[in-house]
Amino acid sequence: MKHRTEGPERPIRLGALDVEAHLSDPERKQQFVTPMFDVIAPRYDTFTKMFSFGMDAGWKRDALKAATERAGRATNALDLACGTGDFVLALATALPELRVAGIDASPRMIDLAHARMNDATVAWPVRDRVSARVGDMMCIDVADGSVDLITAGYGVRNVPDAPTAVREMARVLKPGGTLVTLDFYRPELAWWRSLLLGYLSVAGNVVGWWWHRDAIVYGYISKSIEHFMSWQAFSALLEAEGFAVQRVVRHLGGGIAMHVATRR
Repeated sequence: MKHRTEGPERPIRLGALDVEAHLSDPERKQQFVTPMFDVIAPRYDTFTKMFSFGMDAGWKRDALKAATERAGRATNALDLACGTGDFVLALATALPELRVAGIDASPRMIDLAHARMNDATVAWPVRDRVSARVGDMMCIDVADGSVDLITAGYGVRNVPDAPTAVREMARVLKPGGTLVTLDFYRPELAWWRSLLLGYLSVAGNVVGWWWHRDAIVYGYISKSIEHFMSWQAFSALLEAEGFAVQRVVRHLGGGIAMHVATRR
């Protein structure tokens, strides 16, 4: 398993960029998102626990349960936007026959995933069935119809074009295969959207400045949600791109949702 050795020593200061312009332009969005995740990678897991008041762990447990219950005889899985590799290892541990590859756009996230997978506490049978690499959800580097199971946590919201990413998932997933996604969504109720995004903006900016002296690295979350879609619209997108939505579990008034879908 190779580690990244090249790359800039010091990430660009994201606060100097026009985040609205980057989020509004699919051709520029990834230029903001990838450096941002490189910056936050070392504290990403801590932040998600703190920011969600510990609820993130329960949401991920639900996603893991949904994936394992529907895996059947699956032998090959992808975890898209894998971050530091926690869900990759959880899947491989829960399903002893499953090989799980994690893909993330951030090289620093993949470095941390490699370190986690090579930790001495990870049993060899699990370590032999997991991998992680830098990759693009907009152009997944696997063959058509070659994957039994796809998971994606907080990933689709961050790609330049959500329909293209969903289309790619449909392309690489076998007919009858399962997709499980977990993400933030734009609540349709205006008052709740204003309240939720207001909290995410203030809290994110404070932590971003406190930890990185760059408020937008976490303040980005509320802005990305504002530019995203509702969970209902995402359900419709899945159906339009060849999936049959089996289950949707909503949290925080639709601000968070887990989708479980089957490739038709």
